[in-house]
Amino acid sequence: MNYSQNAFAYNDHFARQQRVRDILKINEMKKLIIALGFLLAACCFGEQTAQAQIVDGAFQRTDISRKKPMAFPHLREADVMWSKKIWRIIDLREKMNQVLYFPTIETEGRNNLINLLLKNIEDGLLTAYDARYDDEFKIPMTYQQVKEAFGATTRTRRVRNLTTGEFEDKTIEGEIRGEEIMQIMIKEEWFFDKQTSTMNVRIIGLCPIQEYYRDEDINRENVQRRQVFWVYYPEARELLAGNAVMNTHNTAYNMSFDDLFIKRRFNSYVVKESNVYNNRAISQYLTGLDAMHESKRIEQQIFNWEQDLWEY
Repeated sequence: MNYSQNAFAYNDHFARQQRVRDILKINEMKKLIIALGFLLAACCFGEQTAQAQIVDGAFQRTDISRKKPMAFPHLREADVMWSKKIWRIIDLREKMNQVLYFPTIETEGRNNLINLLLKNIEDGLLTAYDARYDDEFKIPMTYQQVKEAFGATTRTRRVRNLTTGEFEDKTIEGEIRGEEIMQIMIKEEWFFDKQTSTMNVRIIGLCPIQEYYRDEDINRENVQRRQVFWVYYPEARELLAGNAVMNTHNTAYNMSFDDLFIKRRFNSYVVKESNVYNNRAISQYLTGLDAMHESKRIEQQIFNWEQDLWEY
């Protein structure tokens, strides 16, 4: 065997050794990847097992906080052939509406509507608008201004000292009492979409209404009402869609606040419609039974407008 043949044999032997080393390295990498995969799977399985050990109920419920609001279909101005703005009141004392009032304190991760709005206004995640001047969302309010609108201000009152029997000045720290919100005003717009030939409604804003008594009304005879602030509903939809409201008929399907409003799962009555008289409220020209009939007439008028477009 000459020199060239020896060199070729040596090179071939070296190449085979290098291939063997490469194969061993690849096998080691595969083993390492498989081991890491088993370790990761064991960690995930262990975490899931730990979570599954504590389930507050018969089954694991989906985290509703990840839910997003349902998207509305696109609406062109040219397709709206009729519209009317309506203001209505939801009385939270009515049985159907009590899911918006309770729980007054957070229970099982659920909160009532007013506490949910106040918490997010305080955290800067939601904007409140001044309700004293108009309902067009022009003047934003800080959380401190919201407290003042609630009457939750620090003030000095004359109280009797039970020991001496004399009156003394006492400083009282104001606090927001969410349980005093007994009504919610809704501003909405009804419209007829000629593209789909349907009558639809979009909620524009929500306004909590507080019921309280003046300090001098010791016997609590004359209840007072005031609109505290407005919330622009499209801004609040993501918040409302991520928080559950209890379904009194089936707790396996707890809808969100946004579902409740969009599906009209509440009872209410009309207090105002857009009109030429500066959008005056029904209470400004009618009272008692006549005001109730006027509220029903406005609702019936909207229903009839859609029905009159069809021939049978």
